[in-house]
Amino acid sequence: MNLVEQVRRAGVVGAGGGGFPTHVKLAARADIVIANGAECEPLLHKDAALMETQAAALVRGLQLAMKAVGAREGVIGIKAKRKHAVEAVTAACRGTNLRVELLGDYYPAGDEFDLVYTVTGRLIPPQGLPLHVGVVVNNVETFINVAAAAENKPVTHKTLTIAGAVRSPVTLRVPVGTSYRDCIAAAGGLTTDDPVLVIGGLMMGETTDNLDTPVTKTATGVVILPRAHPVIQRKLKPDKAQAAIGKSACDQCRYCTEYCPRYLLGYAVEPHQVMRTLAFTATGAERFSQWAVLCCACGLCTLFACPEELFPKEACDDAKAALRRAGIQWSGPTAVKPHPMRDGRRVPIQALIRRLHVADYDQPAPLHTESLEPTRLILPLKQSAGAPCQPTVRPGERVRAGQVIGEPPANALGALLHAPVDAVVRAVTEREIVLAR
Repeated sequence: MNLVEQVRRAGVVGAGGGGFPTHVKLAARADIVIANGAECEPLLHKDAALMETQAAALVRGLQLAMKAVGAREGVIGIKAKRKHAVEAVTAACRGTNLRVELLGDYYPAGDEFDLVYTVTGRLIPPQGLPLHVGVVVNNVETFINVAAAAENKPVTHKTLTIAGAVRSPVTLRVPVGTSYRDCIAAAGGLTTDDPVLVIGGLMMGETTDNLDTPVTKTATGVVILPRAHPVIQRKLKPDKAQAAIGKSACDQCRYCTEYCPRYLLGYAVEPHQVMRTLAFTATGAERFSQWAVLCCACGLCTLFACPEELFPKEACDDAKAALRRAGIQWSGPTAVKPHPMRDGRRVPIQALIRRLHVADYDQPAPLHTESLEPTRLILPLKQSAGAPCQPTVRPGERVRAGQVIGEPPANALGALLHAPVDAVVRAVTEREIVLAR
């Protein structure tokens, strides 16, 4: 059995973002493979912890991926500030054909377009993929899972950081399907009576106040903040209110554009022009919405750049959705040339932390080496890009750890779902499988 099939059977997906099924990437051809360990969401530390403790597995997974795609070069990108991780990975790379690329402490250093350019000098074409310039990129945890897949071990557990308004910020290894309530308990409990969870990080994460939300294969961490915190208040602002405020207050200062990492790389992204769209009912809206298509949704424009605290990122999100509904294809410029001020306009993480008003929560989150053992797991049937899984088990059935309990439809993009522990199936719905020990 080749590696691609082993990775498919193990249900490996991107562990740091959209959850693209990894076996599809490994079936391609590329000459460079990059392990993305930039981890630039403020307050999250899980990738650094994994690189410190599982550097050998990371290197093994990266080498296996290189062989699968025919790559001649392998690179591990790490922020230089992660000194222990750099030491561990550098030591693990000795005697191999891999190298370590030290990155600056800025946001968003982990954006694929930014990382590929920094490491290789290659610019991904507009609306393109790293593969279009001969590169495959995966999160460092994904490569650790690739190494495990080569030993026929499926993805059943997830490493993530629990940060923010908890007594003891911590990085945990938990079974997929563990509730955030159980994770918060392992972090010593809450320090706020009205918590809101930002799953995935403050910049690009999703908000919920449901503590029973389950950990999925793509989880990187959660930042818990009081509902009254300014970041939460902004994120919870209704869409119509965001648009109305932008329509009335945007003075076209261009700060959102001038700080945009994709604009600074030379792509046709100009959030200030998208903000103009808010004032249009018909004429001109299609034209100016085009400036949103290549937006990476990093959130810098909304949460850092805008001096009036408007919502250009959300305007870009809405514009992209409107263009898709209308069937309008992007027709902007294809030439890409980095802005001469790109290096000078990078946003340091500490500056971002201050702007977000979370300096008091900027604390270490040490790795807790023992895995949690929750009594109840909720496993969403959609945990990756592509189609949701179809359940292969029924209520009342006993399952063993590592057993397949969900699979994507035939010939559809997706990833297998496995039971994390020995358990009994308590419920099966259109959206999830509930297991109990």
